[in-house]
Amino acid sequence: MISCKGLTFSYGERVVLSDVSLDIPDTGVTALSGPSGCGKTTLLRLLAGLERQQGGTISGVRVQETAILFQDDRLLPWRTVEQQLTDVLPRDRRRDSVRLLELVELGREAGVYPAELSGGMARRLALARCLALDARLYLLDEPFAGVDLPCAIRILERLKMLPASVLLVSHEPQILSHACSVLCWPQRGEWGPSPHTPAPSPGGPSFS
Repeated sequence: MISCKGLTFSYGERVVLSDVSLDIPDTGVTALSGPSGCGKTTLLRLLAGLERQQGGTISGVRVQETAILFQDDRLLPWRTVEQQLTDVLPRDRRRDSVRLLELVELGREAGVYPAELSGGMARRLALARCLALDARLYLLDEPFAGVDLPCAIRILERLKMLPASVLLVSHEPQILSHACSVLCWPQRGEWGPSPHTPAPSPGGPSFS
């Protein structure tokens, strides 16, 4: 279990997180739901070690075991789809690029450049590159922005089968309904289960 207890963070005089606590399972997909500006992205940045909390503790995972997907894709325009992955994969795992591209349904685009991709395809590529980092905790900020809903749901079902924890931010009700659990904007400082939190999926496509 990955635990955040009493997290507090401010940008100057603006308090973003105040005594916030939540627990994240070691596997499965957990979604964060809440209004814009409530601190979801800041929480991901704290877990990734990109910001340092001013109060509280994070336990159960090390910064070196996390990988973050930002809201912007940050693709290299001079590298092909496959090269975006092989650039970050260790030499002995470069063949994993094929598997990762299949996971995000970009297997046929391995040799093309980012300029030839639609916005949704570029977003899926950025997700695959994040997954190539082989983390224990994936922090995904709006991973399905611009992605067709049926495709997004298929990919989400595959993410559930990873031997890692996935914490994603989404405003889409359909995406939230397919997560293993949904944590809502904190009441009294604690991110709690949504009253409509889905039960863990009993099955679904496996990906290995």
